[in-house]
Amino acid sequence: MEMPVNQFKRGLREGRAQIGCWLSLGSHTAAEICAGAGFDWVLIDTEHAPNELHMVHHQLHAVAGSPVSALVRPAWNDTVVIKRLLDLGVQTLLIPFVQTVDEAKAAVAAVRYPPRGVRGVSTNSRANRFGRVKDYLPRASDEICLLVQVESRSALAQADAIAAVDGIDGVFIGPQDLAADFGHMGNPGAPEVRAAITDGLARIRAAGKAPGILSFAEADAKHWIGAGALFVAVTSDQFLLARESTAVVARFRG
Repeated sequence: MEMPVNQFKRGLREGRAQIGCWLSLGSHTAAEICAGAGFDWVLIDTEHAPNELHMVHHQLHAVAGSPVSALVRPAWNDTVVIKRLLDLGVQTLLIPFVQTVDEAKAAVAAVRYPPRGVRGVSTNSRANRFGRVKDYLPRASDEICLLVQVESRSALAQADAIAAVDGIDGVFIGPQDLAADFGHMGNPGAPEVRAAITDGLARIRAAGKAPGILSFAEADAKHWIGAGALFVAVTSDQFLLARESTAVVARFRG
């Protein structure tokens, strides 16, 4: 059996902007519906969503039938949690709240086998198709895509240094936490926040890595793509359901 190719990672390396959908409902049915919509990627969130490992497993199965890349955000930059997700076959991880170069290096070590890292070795897991991908161990890191999230002024100031860490493929700017750190809670559109994001995106690209961001406002998402963001979350299952259900009620109660 052939090594699964990480199309998301390939797209980043080719400089192609890719749009995605956040999966926050913990529902394999919602995941399947969103995966079939035509997004380049979907992200199964376990940081701000009620997702546990077995639920992530179910959602990976649900999206496997669609030509979409499945990303997962673990709850924390934790070596054990990362190992378990990798063994489930997750090829792209978004690590939240990475503040320093050392924390970025720890994330890299977590996704690499010894002697380059500390990932535990399993020769029979979903990642290697239960032992059927014979060259998985030497080639695994080639197809693993590691994204880290900068969400504070301190982290953003170090974004280029974090991006320069060998093994980091992309840096995602968390607009809501960044806005809160600037004193603009709930307002990532504040001028000084937008200026900081624009500068951060440019520095990440200058470091040779892919910048990303989340923006559910269409005009803003298109703006950030134009500003150089290569992976942009443009909506979520939860956001779509909440917005559309409210809109339906408004039309009938109007």
